[in-house]
Amino acid sequence: MISFSVPGIAATAGSKRAFPFKRKDGRLGVAVSDDNPRSKDWKAVVAWSAREAVGSGFVPLRCALEVEFTFYRTRPKGHKIGKGGPNKGWREHPFPTARPDVLKTARAVEDSLSGIIWIDDSQIVTETLRKRWAEAPRVEIVVREATI
Repeated sequence: MISFSVPGIAATAGSKRAFPFKRKDGRLGVAVSDDNPRSKDWKAVVAWSAREAVGSGFVPLRCALEVEFTFYRTRPKGHKIGKGGPNKGWREHPFPTARPDVLKTARAVEDSLSGIIWIDDSQIVTETLRKRWAEAPRVEIVVREATI
């Protein structure tokens, strides 16, 4: 089992965009990119944290994998109700249901770990995704070999 935490605000991978182009040999090719330029820095932090967690000399896993990503977000100030009166305290928002989309944040992390923790994210056969509130934003990652 590999388990580590990545500090920071998770960025989404964004939607994939395809751009057709003509190759030198005359055939058509397609370049695919993410439409979120801010994800580049986040992916670099995730990759660095993964390398630190496994150490140098780690060989990426080649087996079927189960992964858990828990994304922690800081609660917005708007969730606080006034200082006095019967309604003081937190509003009833037990989970962060606003953007970003947990699937797109997970995809950014998956892409970042390819070639470091696993060969390709197609090896993931079970994936658990969570968004929760916390004091410090981060993602906690758990990777283990899949079992039947």
